[in-house]
Amino acid sequence: MTRVLGLEVLGQRALGAPRVDRVREALAGTPAWLVGGAVRDIALGRETNDLDLAVTGSPEVPARAIAKALDGIAFELSEEFPAWRAKDRDDAWQVDVAELRAPDIERDLELRDFTVGAVAVSLENGEAIDPLGGLGDLAAGTIRVCGPTSFSDDPLRLMRAARLVAQFGWEIEEATAELARQSAPRAGDPAGERTLAELILLIGARDPLAGLAAMDRIGLFDWLLPEIGDLHDVVQGPNHHLDVYGHTMEVVEGILRIESDLEAFTGERAPEVSAYLSRPLADGATRGAALRLGALFHDCAKPQTRSEEGGFVSFRGHDRLGAEQIDSRFRSLRASRKLSSYIADLTRHHLILGFLVNQMPLDKRQVFAYLDHTDPVSIDVTLLTVADRLAARGTAEIAGQKMVAGHLELAREMVGHALDWDRHGPPAQFLPGNELAEALGIEPGPELGNLMKELAAARFAGEIEDATEAVEHARAFLEAG
Repeated sequence: MTRVLGLEVLGQRALGAPRVDRVREALAGTPAWLVGGAVRDIALGRETNDLDLAVTGSPEVPARAIAKALDGIAFELSEEFPAWRAKDRDDAWQVDVAELRAPDIERDLELRDFTVGAVAVSLENGEAIDPLGGLGDLAAGTIRVCGPTSFSDDPLRLMRAARLVAQFGWEIEEATAELARQSAPRAGDPAGERTLAELILLIGARDPLAGLAAMDRIGLFDWLLPEIGDLHDVVQGPNHHLDVYGHTMEVVEGILRIESDLEAFTGERAPEVSAYLSRPLADGATRGAALRLGALFHDCAKPQTRSEEGGFVSFRGHDRLGAEQIDSRFRSLRASRKLSSYIADLTRHHLILGFLVNQMPLDKRQVFAYLDHTDPVSIDVTLLTVADRLAARGTAEIAGQKMVAGHLELAREMVGHALDWDRHGPPAQFLPGNELAEALGIEPGPELGNLMKELAAARFAGEIEDATEAVEHARAFLEAG
């Protein structure tokens, strides 16, 4: 059981939360209640910078009053449902204001998603209201719907239930899970970007594996992400000890393991890798969260590419087909092109490093070829290959300790090269393409492009040191055909 504040203390603490006193002053005379996640966090003794308010009547005037009192800005959140947001100009805090969806606060709470979010505190007198036993469920870590129409009222709540599991370690009670399974065919009804936002929150949470298990339990993969649901019972060869679904979850777990001990996998460059993974990427996801998402999808085309001959199982082309499937799926989720391309690139390139292990030690041209081919996800996909290799614990030679150790060693070296590439960019050319073409007496075109790529590789390998040597190298390259 989690320790949760009682109703009376909850009301007192809520009125003492940051900025609540100034919000109360701004809304003097307007019936308003603190609701949702803000009340939940206060009940758990956590600080919150995001407040959710329910008000009678239009939320526009209260939101503008709050923005004025706190020197922020206010804007409409949704035309579908009356809701406004007041926020700090530097994103330090926000207050979401929504109109009551029922004649009174008690009935409004009954229309909410889960009981843990159906607790309110009056800003007028600090009275805490808990008509559905939400504080008890919060203490028990139980996700329970507020009513039998909760999921049909808003099917996005199906994803939200799994996301809460990932974020807080709570469990979906069985009756709610059964209702979710019955409602799962409607999981694709909400707008794609809303589903994507929940998926990113889930995968970036403290326990994404629990959240993914919850999605599987209530049937969301089958109806929302069939590429993942179809991985169940796809048997692999002797390189692997699990079916594709089990392997995929172990790869996600491997990414979490790498994150928790970066020094073990990336050596002295660990602080740089940590900072790199913390960078925002797209659609509210950091590179680290997007890498977890890439781990989830990296083998998504194995069911379609599986073949077996003479007892040998292969998945030839699953990297290429998987990238195509990802592009299609993330378009349906209305993801940005940047996020979609990132996930697709991870899948497209996740086999390359493994093929290089038997060629160790690599020369500089091989390093260049890898970095050039996998740019701009070289660091990310290298980490993914480590998680992928650690999750392949079959009986074949490729899963043996020697191969695993070689892979980890190569990955550590390649991450270092990739960090340098990320910081400084690809090798600069000694002279622009038009000057090279003029010096060689050739026309711009594909041939010139190939020459420029060759000169970049030569400079990376230390084979040329100035423009004169670049021209001579290019001429020899042309003559050699």
